[in-house]
Amino acid sequence: VCSSDLGTFPEAGSAQPQLRAGTDYSELRVPQAVEAPPGKIEIVEFFWYGCPHCYSLEPYLESWAKKLPADTLLRRIPAVFNERWARDAGIFYTFEALGVTEKVHRPFFDAIHREGLKTEHPDALKQWLERRGIEIRKFEDSYKSFGVQSRVKRAQQLSVAYRIEGTPTMGVHGRFTVSPEQGKSQDGILANVDYLVGLVRA
Repeated sequence: VCSSDLGTFPEAGSAQPQLRAGTDYSELRVPQAVEAPPGKIEIVEFFWYGCPHCYSLEPYLESWAKKLPADTLLRRIPAVFNERWARDAGIFYTFEALGVTEKVHRPFFDAIHREGLKTEHPDALKQWLERRGIEIRKFEDSYKSFGVQSRVKRAQQLSVAYRIEGTPTMGVHGRFTVSPEQGKSQDGILANVDYLVGLVRA
């Protein structure tokens, strides 16, 4: 878990038929507004590009997301705890603003965790963006824009409102969260989210 590192995920165990609040998931004392349209159940992933646990969850999340029921909506929220995380959140929202998230989200993760890209080094970041065909001027203008910076501030507020202590943490419809400790494995986190989606649906 990033921010309070608790080691790697244990191996996936068998799914639990009945989950317990406080042990397998947390219930928010103050439910949060959701951005999903009426009739849709919102699932959010709080992540940080620099977090190795988020990176290890990513392939599981990608294949799981492809099988989500039609009444659910998954969105990613970059958790913001400090200036470094805020900068990386700005990069994520700039990708979204430029419409390139699908193309670059996973490769950017790869570059950080496999190739040692340091997002705090502007020249290294620029070189990576150029190699991906992203115009630096456009990227920088979008990054500094009111829209992107407002979204970073909102992500910071949501990180507090959801009582996020580390990443990756999943949120379900503004009511529940699942941490890696509660999920116990990558598959376990997503299985617990599936359970909570069922609770919301019921």
